[in-house]
Amino acid sequence: MTPVTQVESPALLLLDANIDTDQIIPARFLRKPRSTGYHHYLLYDARYDMHGQPRSDSPIPEAESGAKIVLAGHNIGCGSSREGAVYAFVDYGIQVIISTKIADIFRSNAIRNGLLPIMLDQAPFDALVSHCRVQPQASLTVDLVACEIRWGNDNCLTFEIDDGSRERLLKGIDDIQATLAWETQINAFADSYLSQRPWVIPAHR
Repeated sequence: MTPVTQVESPALLLLDANIDTDQIIPARFLRKPRSTGYHHYLLYDARYDMHGQPRSDSPIPEAESGAKIVLAGHNIGCGSSREGAVYAFVDYGIQVIISTKIADIFRSNAIRNGLLPIMLDQAPFDALVSHCRVQPQASLTVDLVACEIRWGNDNCLTFEIDDGSRERLLKGIDDIQATLAWETQINAFADSYLSQRPWVIPAHR
């Protein structure tokens, strides 16, 4: 998993409230192998018509925007728990999602896949949106080391994230790596358990 330390890019505005996981990636695409990337399917039904042609009112520009940051409407990622919704954002190149509310399971999936979820109060969120509307090509800087968002000349606000999630994102630690950090203790427990229960057939290690 790629570490997230400091991200600088223009922001993509997806400001509708309650964008659920079925909108983020429709269920019919979840059978697709991820090897080719899920970025094709991000907000697919909002981007393309029934014939697969780009919509004029697509929330995502057809040309590559280079955005790594999303400013999202309230309650982004609600609905079902599908992890593919996070894959779609990550494969598109998004590293940070900022909103006034991020659904709990989506947030958890995001952290496990290298996507930094940030929740702000309404006033600072609105300040970011206003700046990005006036200067759509201007960059925001999201600094996870300092827990700051910076923009313009002297604008800066802080955000909160729990220490465990912050460490995982800064170091790029996924669930497998987190488990392997306890490998010595796991093996010691297994050896002790098996020595006290010689009738147990050990799994191959």
